[in-house]
Amino acid sequence: MKTDLFDFDLPEDRIALRPAEPRDSARLLVVDGGRLEDRVVMDLPGLLRPGDALVFNDTRVIPAALTGERLRPEAPGARVHFNLMRRIGDDTWLAFARPAKRLAVGDQIRFGAQGRVCLAGTLEARVAGRGEGGEVTLSFALSGAYLDEAIAVLGDMPLPPYIGQRRPADEADRADYQTVYARHEGAVASPTAGLHFTPELLSRIDAAGATRHFVTLHVGAGTFLPVKSQDVSGHRMHAEWGEVTPQTAAALNDIRARGGRIVAVGTTSLRLLESAAGENDVLRPFADETDIFITPGYRFKVVDVLMTNFHLPRSTLFMLVSAFAGLETMQAAYAHAIAEGYRFYSYGDSSLLLRA
Repeated sequence: MKTDLFDFDLPEDRIALRPAEPRDSARLLVVDGGRLEDRVVMDLPGLLRPGDALVFNDTRVIPAALTGERLRPEAPGARVHFNLMRRIGDDTWLAFARPAKRLAVGDQIRFGAQGRVCLAGTLEARVAGRGEGGEVTLSFALSGAYLDEAIAVLGDMPLPPYIGQRRPADEADRADYQTVYARHEGAVASPTAGLHFTPELLSRIDAAGATRHFVTLHVGAGTFLPVKSQDVSGHRMHAEWGEVTPQTAAALNDIRARGGRIVAVGTTSLRLLESAAGENDVLRPFADETDIFITPGYRFKVVDVLMTNFHLPRSTLFMLVSAFAGLETMQAAYAHAIAEGYRFYSYGDSSLLLRA
């Protein structure tokens, strides 16, 4: 399947740089086959049925964007920006570096030299490895909880490139880029469909007779990467760690048996639920990495309805929503959203998709 099928033109002024205020005032495009309906997120309780189960991703984003100074004696002072991607040890992280060409294996990096310092002063790391496409392995001088504390002080929220290239992260993003129900630290990107929920909206969902359930998928930075291969089959999916507890799996299986719909809040929740589906489409407990890549032709096993923001052209996420609701349907929905001024990407508006 050619990647060009999932391309589209998006005017730059459609990219949201700040979230809607309040969160649930964002627009919501309901997509039900060929029917498109313009609503707002606060209308969601009226769009649900008693007995529906909403599944949220309760991962918590860490401030994974760090700026460091390279400590070569012959060429000091070169600044390099890092986005932590995945923890691979108590003191070791895989990260994206910009510009990576300034780095060599063995280089020492100092964080905190530009003003912000952790409780122990500055934080240092050694470049322990280099990969393709700007990936580096950082071995830090601190480990465990001490490293976590230092990153919390020195880091900024890891805004996606299409926002970060247009404005710096600030203190407002520490709240704006976190869901109100975030619990388990480990994500380096936000499950952005969940950013639209407020405590008041969650209470109204309860009153509408729907139930709330939580899974955990630690979203990785690879979620922002476009597919560069000419054919979809040539793309290598990033892996992310997730968990569906035995209690949550049992509850959702029971709801499905009674005819309730499973409503995934975000593509991360959907990918995890589909990864956890076993024989006869029964949801199993799951605690592992998943690199599931969903494209048109995939048969969905668990999820009936998907709430999700508007995604990048040529991205794995636009491929996923095209698999879920139909490619022609999503092409028409995105054309409508662009024409009607919907705001795109992480801080943008949302959609509610019924499975084709």
